[in-house]
Amino acid sequence: MDIIVIGAGIGGLTAAASLVRRGHRVRVYEQAQALGEIGAAVQMSANATKVLFDLGLRPTLEATGVKPLSFEFRRYNDGELLHEIKLGAAHAEKHGAPYYQIHRVDLHGALLDVLNALDPNALRLGMRAQQIRETGDHIEVAFADGSIERAELLIGADGIKSAVRQHVVDAEPPVFTGHVAWRLSIPVERIPETLRPPLASTIWCGPRNHAVMYYMRGGAMLNFVGCVERPWEEESWTARQPWSELDHDYAGWHPMVRAAIENADRDQCFRWALNNRKPAMTWSTPRVALLGDAVHPTLPYMAQGAAMAIEDAAVLARALDLDCPLPEALQRYTRHRAPRTARVVEESNEMADLYHIDNADEMRKAFKDRNIAASRNNWLYPYDPLHVDI
Repeated sequence: MDIIVIGAGIGGLTAAASLVRRGHRVRVYEQAQALGEIGAAVQMSANATKVLFDLGLRPTLEATGVKPLSFEFRRYNDGELLHEIKLGAAHAEKHGAPYYQIHRVDLHGALLDVLNALDPNALRLGMRAQQIRETGDHIEVAFADGSIERAELLIGADGIKSAVRQHVVDAEPPVFTGHVAWRLSIPVERIPETLRPPLASTIWCGPRNHAVMYYMRGGAMLNFVGCVERPWEEESWTARQPWSELDHDYAGWHPMVRAAIENADRDQCFRWALNNRKPAMTWSTPRVALLGDAVHPTLPYMAQGAAMAIEDAAVLARALDLDCPLPEALQRYTRHRAPRTARVVEESNEMADLYHIDNADEMRKAFKDRNIAASRNNWLYPYDPLHVDI
């Protein structure tokens, strides 16, 4: 099949590589003039790792990723352990693949290498999609440079501000959540050994604020994401903000949190607005399909946003193998993926409330009642995009 993918992020590249391997002719159009993923690190649980292994990325994950021993949920000031999810060997044995923490740049680069090895001419940069026209036998995309490209199928993997979504779902803008996110990358060598976090993904939970800390780049760098309730501001991963504001947001927090902040580069403190949408149940038309943030933008509070895009890509590629007309294949993809991703979106929203409880006793009770470990081990992590019945 002749396929166009709009967007060369993690989801778009995963979809493109999966489809080229199946013999499809794929062209990926990216609006950026130069390809270079930005942002924080990402976490890959077994449900996503299985897809990455299938694409040949095991060496990259082993070389640049970090395998945390657990998720730790701790009180922001005294470090009290509120809840724990075992990862490490336990996660791999139970769910069939390891759990990794990896810098988004490293994962994106590895996916790009896979696609280039399969088809070095698949990617075109500086191509902003503006208009989509769908007919009975093809799809046309008009780009900002005046060119028009035609294909049998269009895949929208162009993020939360997706142009393709407007053709499939609606043109409503995303909604600001009331939360913003700081992101920092700190060389571990700067932090005193006694103040370095354990080999875990640690969520520090506090009043109207929480912070996530974990290792990446083979353990050489510490990733810090701080999610604070603040007024609206720019939705941009490249917007720098004063270190003094970061310092104020985490005044009085645990010494491990303070050590990360105090050893960050003062001119490299990025902060962006967290936007959201209600989960959509419409993902496709007869010749257009959406995946990732274009259809289900997800708050980072379950560490599953990138993983869901990877799952989407793998299941969509498999759906196109089905012995049925294209519109039916896309509908089966939608019916299978929409409920699962909606649950992830909704539970991620709920985690925002849980992590930001003010009263310590209420927070303890909420974590006990929630039992996050049992929930995720029962339905989230066991999912296998490569073999699940669609």
